[in-house]
Amino acid sequence: MTETVIRIASYNIRKARGLDQKRCPERTLKVINQLDADIVVLQEADRRMGMRKPAIPRALIAAETDFTIAEASTNGVSLGWHGNAVLVRDATKVLNVARLSFPGLEPRGAVRVDLDVGSGVSMIAAHLGLRRRDRRAQLGTLCDASRDSAHTVIAGDFNEWSHRRGLEPLQGRFDTYAPGRTFHARRPLAALDRIALSKGIELRDAGVEQGDLARRASDHLPIWSDIAVPSAAATC
Repeated sequence: MTETVIRIASYNIRKARGLDQKRCPERTLKVINQLDADIVVLQEADRRMGMRKPAIPRALIAAETDFTIAEASTNGVSLGWHGNAVLVRDATKVLNVARLSFPGLEPRGAVRVDLDVGSGVSMIAAHLGLRRRDRRAQLGTLCDASRDSAHTVIAGDFNEWSHRRGLEPLQGRFDTYAPGRTFHARRPLAALDRIALSKGIELRDAGVEQGDLARRASDHLPIWSDIAVPSAAATC
């Protein structure tokens, strides 16, 4: 069976504010570049007030990386939707971008990006709520919103401290992985950042970026995952 292997990374960038309390988008981009990923999903990529200005200027992304922003903004200013942004190495592979609204007490959402990778994959970038009941409902929303996709990847800050509870809506359709402890970056205790793969996608390798720069650039450490997506020929 032929397949396409890509690297996906997820990073809660805390609006580019490091543990020194300084906003330094250049530092954040250095961490992102170190991940050597094909697709990077970001959480807290935009400010929450006013025009929701991007934490990393668009011009800086264009100048310092090989990534293109999958356009999910509704105002032409933000990088994403409810702080969720998706960066892609090859913009020609983006087929469609959709914004997903979440139920729950807090205003949250997710971004779905359909990609021409292998036989097709839908990438969902999400930052789940603080209450478990909301997170369960939000995961249910993501399951419903991806039923038309042959292959789906959900990545982001799941905000779930437990390894046994809270992810029930994904069971049976997705395999969920926590590559390692990511929060708090100074002394990681919880594996809040995760990736969920629908059946048919294979996890080849995964890990947490634990370099000195990553430990200073945000309160979360970024994760990466190498996945294999069946090719179009393999579905015939």
